[in-house]
Amino acid sequence: MQHRALGKTSLMVSPVCMGCMGFGDAAQGQHSWTLGEADSRAILLQGLESGINFFDTAIAYQSGTSEQYLGRALKDFARREEVVVATKFLPRTQAEIESGVSGQEHIQKMLDKSLRNLGMDYVDLYIYHMWDYQTPLIDIMDGLNRAVKAGKVRYIGISNCFAWQLCKANALAEREGWAKFVSIQGHYNLIFREEEREMIPFCREENIALTPYSALAGGRLAKQPGETSRRLEEDSYAHLKYDATQAQDAQVIDRVHALAQRRGTSMTAISLAWLMAKGAVPVVGMTKPRHVEGAVEASALTLTEAEIAWLEEPYVPHALVGVMAQNTAASAQSAISRPPTASVPSAASPKRYSVVAKRSRMPASSSTASSRAFSRRNRLIRRMVVSLFSAVSRRKISMSCSDRMCTKKPLT
Repeated sequence: MQHRALGKTSLMVSPVCMGCMGFGDAAQGQHSWTLGEADSRAILLQGLESGINFFDTAIAYQSGTSEQYLGRALKDFARREEVVVATKFLPRTQAEIESGVSGQEHIQKMLDKSLRNLGMDYVDLYIYHMWDYQTPLIDIMDGLNRAVKAGKVRYIGISNCFAWQLCKANALAEREGWAKFVSIQGHYNLIFREEEREMIPFCREENIALTPYSALAGGRLAKQPGETSRRLEEDSYAHLKYDATQAQDAQVIDRVHALAQRRGTSMTAISLAWLMAKGAVPVVGMTKPRHVEGAVEASALTLTEAEIAWLEEPYVPHALVGVMAQNTAASAQSAISRPPTASVPSAASPKRYSVVAKRSRMPASSSTASSRAFSRRNRLIRRMVVSLFSAVSRRKISMSCSDRMCTKKPLT
């Protein structure tokens, strides 16, 4: 694989990033389909041998066991300076807020825990996993800048945000002379292209790296008609994101299948090659050898402009789903203040507009059935976010200052 610079950074990365959400103890997190350590190590080794040097994980993935599996494998199979490791941190919990833990202190504790999980002195890219409405932005940016100054983080990135939020954060950092976000990890693939409205044009203008997640839509863009998998059946969160739009998405998926047959390659390769043509370094979950092979194929595949246009043609606007559907101050307050079983009022379905390229407007469906389905999805998403916060808050995140870098600049 030909490595390239990640945005405006000095990080040289493979054309695809191995997403590690599929690695970790299945008994310790949100997902039941994750790989144990032995199987995870086999996939990681295959990726390294294939030229993949960019790996993305998070402290929230299977209660930190994803970080642990990744760290131990890289220690055994690679030299630290030859790989690029990204991990992510969650917002403050309600317990932290009530006990007066500042945003800076929260970031330091989260980062130190991730470094212990990974068995590393630093991470290359530290990512703000989702917008924290309960913590002042200046505290977040200050905490991240301190991590960079301490040598524990080389660069910072952000995930699950709107373009205005990224712009606001980087403007604040520029004003204060702090580290700025160099990458955005958003929800982007052939059947969900809402990032094309504002985020992608802004990032191209600012040379901010695109590292989209859900690159294969939970496997939907990689599987032939009738094909299934354990994840496709058991990943309830992916069902919440994609089930409501199956009919309209099927038209795009059928074209991916047809083009793969025409080009003599896999659907995975076609779907990832499309993202690479958009300038992205996709974060791709890989839990089987063929997933790694598909990523390698994609890195050597160039789609023509006509093929790209043909794949994109059937796309219609989508409502925001997943974490981004709850990216509001009201939803954030609800997530931290209500117990997991609480009833949450449904949110009104937002208006939807066509992708930027089409320059036309299309109002959201007003059908009662569609509106009820959207409300049900919102309630389920909120409950899943609540459960995630609860799981993290129950785990003790102890901070050790034995790390030599802990003494660089104490929090005040």
